[in-house]
Amino acid sequence: MPVAHLEDRAVIAVTGPEARGFLQGLITNDVERLAPGQGVYAALLTPQGKILFDFFLVEGDAAILIDCLAAMRDALLKRLSMYKLRAKVTLEPRDQLAVLAEWGGGHAKYTIAYPDPRIPALGTRAVVAKGEMHTGLEPAAIYHAHRLALGVPEATDFGSDKMFALDADLDELHAVDFKKGCYIGQELTARMKHRGTARKRLLAVAGTALPGPDTFVRAGDKDIGEITATYGDKGFALIRLDRLEEAQGAPVNAGSSRVELWKPGWLFP
Repeated sequence: MPVAHLEDRAVIAVTGPEARGFLQGLITNDVERLAPGQGVYAALLTPQGKILFDFFLVEGDAAILIDCLAAMRDALLKRLSMYKLRAKVTLEPRDQLAVLAEWGGGHAKYTIAYPDPRIPALGTRAVVAKGEMHTGLEPAAIYHAHRLALGVPEATDFGSDKMFALDADLDELHAVDFKKGCYIGQELTARMKHRGTARKRLLAVAGTALPGPDTFVRAGDKDIGEITATYGDKGFALIRLDRLEEAQGAPVNAGSSRVELWKPGWLFP
C-alpha cells in the first residue's frame, strides 16, 4: 500500500461565487462533475487545441483546488488570471498544501481524497496540509515508476503547446467531456474526435538504451513518430498508428537503439 508525497505537484485555489462557471468555460472537462470524494482530470488548451496544462480539480479547503505540476504552477496562474477579466473569482497558490498518491489497495482516510479519475490502477489522490503529513511517505519517483509501468502520460511527457489533447490520449484518460459546452480549443478537439482525424497517439516505449526526446522512431524503413520523454528504460513516443500498422511488425528503432512500443490496456480497450 504505497503512499507517495508528490513533491513535484503544487496546489492552486479558485474561490468566489463564480469559480465553477469561470473554470467551466475554460477547461476540457465538466466542472459540474465535482462532488465530495469525486475529482476531475482536465486540461487547459490553446485556441488551436494543443495542451498547455493538465491538472486535477477537487473541492476542499473552501475552494476548488487545482493539483498541477509545480514547475508550471506560476504559468498556469498567469494564464488563468489572463482569462479572469471581471469574473468574481480569486486565484491563489496554497503552498501549505501537498499532494499525495496511494495505490495497491490502500484506503487511508484523508479529508480531501478521491479516486484517480484516469484509471483505477492509479489508486487515490489526496490534498493534505503539509503540517499534518505523517512520516515514511515514498518520494514522487516511486509513484512515477508505477505510472510509467501503466503507460499513463502526464505533463512532462507531452509538454506545453506541443501536442493535441487526443494525440496525448487525454480522451482515453477521461480528461475531455465531448458533451459539455464550449471551452478553449473545443472546436478543433471535437472535430478530431468526430472525424476520426487523431491518427497520432502517445504510446509507451521501452528499451535498454532509450535515446532522448525528439529522436525519430522507425519501423523497418518507415518513419512512424518520435520519442517525447524517457526515464531510464521507459518513456513515451508519439506514433502514427496508421504507419505502425503498415509496418506489419517490422523491428522498431529509435536512433540506433532497438525499442519496444506497447499499447496499455486502458488505451482503446
